[in-house]
Amino acid sequence: MSGRHANISVFVPHIGCPNMCSFCDQRHITGAHAAPGSEDVVSAVKNAKKSKNYDPENTEIAFFGGSFTAINRNYMLTLLEAAYSFVESGDVAGIRISTRPDAIDGEILTLLKSYGVTAIELGAQSMDDKVLLKNNRGHTSQDVINASNLIKEYGFSLGLQMMTGLFGDSDKKTLETAKSIIKLAPQTVRIYPTIVLKGTDLAALYADGHYKPQTLEEAVNICSKLLLMFSTAGIKVIRLGLHSIEKEAYVAGPWHPAFSELCLSGLFYKKALDLLGEKGNYNLYVSPENISKMIGQKRGNIEKLKALGYNCRVFAADHLNDNDIIAERSE
Repeated sequence: MSGRHANISVFVPHIGCPNMCSFCDQRHITGAHAAPGSEDVVSAVKNAKKSKNYDPENTEIAFFGGSFTAINRNYMLTLLEAAYSFVESGDVAGIRISTRPDAIDGEILTLLKSYGVTAIELGAQSMDDKVLLKNNRGHTSQDVINASNLIKEYGFSLGLQMMTGLFGDSDKKTLETAKSIIKLAPQTVRIYPTIVLKGTDLAALYADGHYKPQTLEEAVNICSKLLLMFSTAGIKVIRLGLHSIEKEAYVAGPWHPAFSELCLSGLFYKKALDLLGEKGNYNLYVSPENISKMIGQKRGNIEKLKALGYNCRVFAADHLNDNDIIAERSE
């Protein structure tokens, strides 16, 4: 498939999760409080098709929010049947789901394949077993490895989700998690900084002073490093930060509506710094759509580089793609 990929998202909040993770309240993250039915799948596709940019070849129905393969089997089949009818009619290219690493086996993968599922995302969150235990994940890092290998063996596109700033986590452990994920060679990755939400175990730990969330600066800094690692490994980061949360549910943590933009800006700063040699004047070339990311919010990157002795001007170069930068000395 070429062109821009799009998801028609259907949220299945909490249903199927065998336990409650310390940080999690999907209802507040997605705004979805009721379990969707087949009519919701039909409605979501009909609404998406009204868009003038709708492209069946690059659109998938995505079941996100809960642990899709752990929900009641009849209910899961009802949702899959509704979605698969659109695969058969050519209205969408396939179906993607998100689930838990310990809710994957050969039998379920065979079933998913028969209903047109093309991509499976696993909530790994961390590859450190102590961090997983402290956050009540209910699975181990080995479960992530086993499930990932099985998903690829069955011919699905593999996506892995990870979090930063979890209870008991550290930047060092986060970077190790990223290295472990890179070894599993997923097609895609999502990165979420931990946000404290009302009514969660993490909110209680925070109130008691046992948990300190990342600052926005800390989260952006580590996520920029992760971006660079995954980018270098040829793994596409398809999401940085939560889509949205209900305002009244937010307690603490590095929430920002433009979190992704901040991290990409941080990535460009790090890449530019690596390219620059002796102090002086430089021209930096990036693709046209990355000009603002290289300059940074309120010219933040340019000012930081200037403080280090680098006077940089940024120019668009049509032949550059993705996160490429060219740095040239100037007079």
